[in-house]
Amino acid sequence: MKYQSDIEIAQSKELKHIKEIAQKINVKEDDLEMYGKYKAKLPLSLIDDEQIAQNNLILVTALTPTPAGEGKTTTSIGLTEGLNKIGKQATVVLREPSLGPVFGIKGGAAGGGFSQVVPMEDINLHFTGDFNAVEKANNLLSALIDNNIQSKTKNLNIDPRTILWKRVIDMNDRSLRDITIGLGGTANGVPRQDGFNITPASEVMAILCMASDLENLKERLGNIFIGFTYDNKPIFAKDLKAQNAMGILLKDAIKPNLVQTLEENPAIIHGGPFANIAQGTNTIIATKMGLSLSNYVVTEAGFGADLGAEKFLNIKSQFAHLNPKCVVLVATIRALRHHGGAKSEDYNTPSLEKVKDGFKNLEKHIENIRKFNIEPVVAVNAFTSDSKEEIDFVVKKCASMGVTAVLSKGWEKGGEGTTDLAKAVVEVVEHKASTYKPLYDWKSPIKDKIEVIAKEIYGAINVEYSKQAQLNLRRIDRLGFNDFAVCMAKTQKSFSDNDALIGRPENFTVTVREIEIASGAQFVIPILGKMMRMPGLPVKPASENMSIDKNGVISGLS
Repeated sequence: MKYQSDIEIAQSKELKHIKEIAQKINVKEDDLEMYGKYKAKLPLSLIDDEQIAQNNLILVTALTPTPAGEGKTTTSIGLTEGLNKIGKQATVVLREPSLGPVFGIKGGAAGGGFSQVVPMEDINLHFTGDFNAVEKANNLLSALIDNNIQSKTKNLNIDPRTILWKRVIDMNDRSLRDITIGLGGTANGVPRQDGFNITPASEVMAILCMASDLENLKERLGNIFIGFTYDNKPIFAKDLKAQNAMGILLKDAIKPNLVQTLEENPAIIHGGPFANIAQGTNTIIATKMGLSLSNYVVTEAGFGADLGAEKFLNIKSQFAHLNPKCVVLVATIRALRHHGGAKSEDYNTPSLEKVKDGFKNLEKHIENIRKFNIEPVVAVNAFTSDSKEEIDFVVKKCASMGVTAVLSKGWEKGGEGTTDLAKAVVEVVEHKASTYKPLYDWKSPIKDKIEVIAKEIYGAINVEYSKQAQLNLRRIDRLGFNDFAVCMAKTQKSFSDNDALIGRPENFTVTVREIEIASGAQFVIPILGKMMRMPGLPVKPASENMSIDKNGVISGLS
C-alpha cells in the first residue's frame, strides 16, 4: 500500500535535533536536559502563569470506542499539525504509552499514519524512564510497609489485613491480581495477601499527574493512605518517612518530555494514567508547560468522553484552574456502525442504517460536553471503508444540533488533512468560547458526586452500592476525605457498567462494587461492575506481531 511505504519513508528520515524543535517554542538550548539527540526534559521554571491565562487549551476526546480505539492520539497530533499549517503556534501535549497495551491489544500509542510523534520506538518503549521511576517509587513504599511489619524495633503496629497499598508492574498480567507474599519462613517476611495493579493505575502515577512542583509532589506522596494499625489508627506513607525517598526516585520523572511530530512541531509527552481506571490525562505540569510556551495546546483524554474527558473537566481542570476553550469529539464511521448493532466482522461494511442507529451514542457525548459550558467540534476520523452517504449523514445530523462536524484525514495526509478541522476549532475558540464550569463541587458529599456522574454523564437512573462500597463510604467519612474528587473506574465499552450495553443505554442501574482511596491524589476511586485495575492479555497479544532484526530495527510496534 502506497500510504504505508510513504509513512515508513517519513518515519525513517533524519529527525530534527531536539534543540531546533525547542527554538520553535522559544526554549533555549541551555534549558534542555538532553536524552540523546531527539528527546529532552523541560525544567519546571519555564511554567508561566501569565502566559497560561492568555493561551488556548483544546481537549480531544471521543465517542464510546471499539476495542481498537478511534484515533484520539492521531487526531490530536494531526490537529496540531493543521493548526501550525494555518499559522497558529501549536503544541500537542500527550500521555506516555504503557507497555501493557503496547504488547497487549493496541500496539503502539504514538499516533498513526502521517500524524505521529517521534522517535516512535523510544516513546512506546522505555522513553526517558518515567514509568520505571513511578513503578520503583510505588514498590519502594510496598517494601517499606512489609519491612516495618517485620521489624521488632520500629514496628508501627500495622495490621497486615488492612493494607490497601498494592505493588505495580507495567504489563498486563492477570495472574498478579491476587497473590500471597512473605512465604518461606520468618526470614522472608510476614505472610499476607497482596496484589499488583498496572503502573498507570498506581496512585504514584496519579500524584505525578496532579502535582504542581517537587515540594507538592513530596507532600502528596506523604499523604498516601496505607491502612490501619491494630488499634484502628490510620497509617500514611509519611509515617514510614517514605516521601523523600520516593521523591528522589521521581526527581527527573516530574519534568515533562519534549519530542517532535513527523512535521517537526513540538510535542510534550508526560504521565500515563489510563482513563478507565485512573484520570486518563497527562500531567498538570505538562499541560501548563505547553500553555506557557504555545498559543494553542492540543491535549487528549483517554477512551470515551464519559471517562477521560469527564475526569479532565471535573478533576484536572477544576484543580489546576484550567479553562478548555473547545472539545474535539473524535468519531469514526466504524464505531457508529458498532453502536448501531454491527458485529466486529462488519465494522468495515458500509451501512447507513447502522450509522443512523449508532449516532445516538455520539449525540449523548455532545450533550455531555455542553453540560460543562463548552462547545464541541466533531472530527470524523476518516477510514477508506467510509461511504460518502454515511459521512454526509453525520455532518448534517451534527449541524442539526448546532455542531460543526469535519472530516479529518490526519492519518492519510498529516496537517494537510486537518486544516478544515483546525479552522473549525479556531472558530469556536475565537467566537464561541466561554468559561467552562465543572459538573460538581468537590465539597459535595462523595455519594452526591458519584450520582451526578452516573446520572448526568452515563445516563443511569440509579446507583447501587455493595456492602463493601457502603463500608468504604463510612471509612472515607471517618478519615475526613469527603471533599475529594471522584475518579470512576468503569468499562470503556459502554456508558453503563455493562460491556454489552452499546449505543445510548437507558433505564439502567450502575453498581459501585468498592471504593478505593487515593488520598495523595485527593480523589476516591469508585469501582463499577467487574472493572479490574490489572488488565490481562488478549488471546492474541500484539507482541506476537513484533520483530527486531540483527541490526536492531523494530517492526510491528506502531
